[in-house]
Amino acid sequence: MNLSFFDQFSSPCLLGIPLILLSMLFPALLLPSPGSRWITNRLATLQSWCIDLITKQLMTPLNKSGHKWALILTSLMILLLSINLLGLLPYTFTPTTQLSMNMALAFPLWLATLLTGLRNQPSASLGHLFPEGTPTPLIPALVLIETISLLIRPLALGVRLTANLTAGHLLIQLISTASAALLSIMPTISILTTIILLLLTILEVAVA
Repeated sequence: MNLSFFDQFSSPCLLGIPLILLSMLFPALLLPSPGSRWITNRLATLQSWCIDLITKQLMTPLNKSGHKWALILTSLMILLLSINLLGLLPYTFTPTTQLSMNMALAFPLWLATLLTGLRNQPSASLGHLFPEGTPTPLIPALVLIETISLLIRPLALGVRLTANLTAGHLLIQLISTASAALLSIMPTISILTTIILLLLTILEVAVA
């Protein structure tokens, strides 16, 4: 029984070949490609509006020199949003429940951000290692602690995101299984369980 619950988190295979790449590329195939006109249909208009909204929210806190990151960050956001939402559908696979994928996305971006900060503003980047007004005897220990915290940040955030998505999918499957099993025995309890399942699904949509 436990193995059947956790089988949803294993990468799908066809003839022994993992289909993780196909499951990651499939959401992009659902996006309409722009035609020769500026606005082709309502779906393309909605797509353009979503991309503009995401880009504006990401780039507003940054100065103009940081706007060159707009393409990669917006593409990453749309990819994660698409695969997370599609992963909530029944009998689907969510690639972001794999720690390997989350770390593969987190580590290069974290390293690029760190190296860019050290190259462009080394004083400000190193200044984050200890707050202003720190007592002199505590500076070495505080620098060591802040350095370790900085280095394990992508691992800690990647594990937390993976755990959130995995726990949510597992709870949805457990509650849906219980609701279906109780339908013929205790219909009232089954209806209450279904209501809890709907609330949990709304929460998972927000998490996604």
